[in-house]
Amino acid sequence: MCGIVAAVSNKNIVPFLIDGLLRLEYRGYDSAGLAVINEKLNRVRNSGRVSELSEKVSSLNMRSHLGIAHTRWATHGAALERNAHPHISRDGLALVHNGIIENHELLRRELINQGYEFTSDTDSEVIAHLIHKHFENTPDLLTAVRYTVSELVGAFALAVISEQSKNRIILARRGAPLLIGLGNDEVYCASDSSALLKRTKRMIFMEDGDLAEVTVDGPTFFDANGTTVERDIYESELSSDQVELGQFDHYMQKEIFEQPGALAATLEMVTGSNAITPELFGTEAPSILKTIDSITIIACGTSYHSGLTAKYWLEELAQLPVFVEIASEYRYRKPIVNPNTLIVVISQSGETADTIAALEYAKRLGQEKTLSICNVPESSIIRGTKLKFLTRAGPEIGVASTKAFTTQLGSLYLLTLVIAKLKGKLNEDLENSLLTGLRHLPAALNLVLNMEPKIIHWAKSIAKKHNALFLGRGIHYPIALEGALKLKEISYIHAEGYPAGELKHGPLALVDGDTPVVAVAPNDLLLEKLKSNLSEVRARGGELYVFADADSNLDETEGLHIMKMTEHLGHLSPILHSIPLQLLAYHVALVKGTDVDKPRNLAKSVTVE
Repeated sequence: MCGIVAAVSNKNIVPFLIDGLLRLEYRGYDSAGLAVINEKLNRVRNSGRVSELSEKVSSLNMRSHLGIAHTRWATHGAALERNAHPHISRDGLALVHNGIIENHELLRRELINQGYEFTSDTDSEVIAHLIHKHFENTPDLLTAVRYTVSELVGAFALAVISEQSKNRIILARRGAPLLIGLGNDEVYCASDSSALLKRTKRMIFMEDGDLAEVTVDGPTFFDANGTTVERDIYESELSSDQVELGQFDHYMQKEIFEQPGALAATLEMVTGSNAITPELFGTEAPSILKTIDSITIIACGTSYHSGLTAKYWLEELAQLPVFVEIASEYRYRKPIVNPNTLIVVISQSGETADTIAALEYAKRLGQEKTLSICNVPESSIIRGTKLKFLTRAGPEIGVASTKAFTTQLGSLYLLTLVIAKLKGKLNEDLENSLLTGLRHLPAALNLVLNMEPKIIHWAKSIAKKHNALFLGRGIHYPIALEGALKLKEISYIHAEGYPAGELKHGPLALVDGDTPVVAVAPNDLLLEKLKSNLSEVRARGGELYVFADADSNLDETEGLHIMKMTEHLGHLSPILHSIPLQLLAYHVALVKGTDVDKPRNLAKSVTVE
């Protein structure tokens, strides 16, 4: 959600600013802009794509050694050029901002009374004028920014430049990610490492509450009181090739096909072993996990669906009660507090604002046994928990999550096995059997990907519809929810996921010839129950699209389309069945001609509430 890039160098940094914005497009945005300083501040903005901004910048032949740039996802104010960043104040001061300022209305009124004129509807312009006000009373831009952020309520990542301080960028971070990349005689700043990988792998991640002064000689970090602090340099394991499309048409397609490798990497530490160990989740895992008597999983969106799936595994195999919470709801209610509950937070980016806030809320309530499952090693969520597990999915650029979801499921299954073993619920024979299934999972996913041609045929029919229902039973109900979410995210077809047994309690009223019903039908104990639910759909003229196992006794008839999976993987079946639903959504979106990787109104990393 929104993207920041900035740089200071002895060379022209404008090409980097444009390239950085292009690499952050996946985060979601509706306008873009940049500002550079030579003798004077120069700013260019537009509503629309970065490519259009690039054309404007080229026509002006802009060059500079210092500048900031931004892609905006509209929150306060419509997606218009006047609301695009950077925002400016008097005397050539400019800033870019990610986040939301909750007290902006009060600050705006005060600044208007002091003679400042506003040209946008955003909360961000307030910050620019407030910095200018403090800058007039202190000769130091860093001090002015420090005074300003002390007055702000909300979340922010800021990059500030000024004509009055031409050789430095001031950064500030609270609740929104911001990092620095170290080059040769140049320093880069961004909200996401993908913007920097083409230039450098040496990165510093700002801590919450940090300020930084960045010059061509490097960054200097300060805490909220202005005291100098040290921050570690990390060598990123990612490469710029990992964020390139390669042979694929879209990032979503690429990421769907990367799932066998992503899961193999995520499970690498156990697939080559004869046993599982709790230390997979951290050195304190044995002592913490032995003492828990319940689990609360907190997440949003697709990550929430992975938690719903894990509830079935954990309750069956580890025999612990599990509660799955939507982060934005959990943080505003008064849950029953149990200090022996394991709090599990799940996030692809590790910067999901609601999930971070829910984690902090749980800790304030006295629930200190915390575990994060995340794809980004230096993220806020990883740093905020005692235990952690990295999903080694690699960069996920497409807004609609695919490989992040399946690697989260793989990680949660590992967690299930570890807790079950610690609780004495997993004997050696069962452990070996379950590990064998895990080792086979990447190969099984490769076989599922071969189903794509038939899925393309189904997509052509479903793309003509305006509504769809997704059905599942038991552990496959969350997979139906995820399938419906994928379809609506990228094709804009209204879709809902339901437990199949709930059909007769309301959703059956929606079923007719224009509402396709997609069912996940593995050959498990609930298959016969599901068959009767499917019969209810056919009796009312509904068109059924069923993903079944190879040994399921289901045959195609008119209005009943069957696609049989290669095999049944028992507990791991939900992971297997996720893949065709992702492919279905992708190909329906292609038929409809939507922007698959950057669907309207959505952002990849939701860093504001």
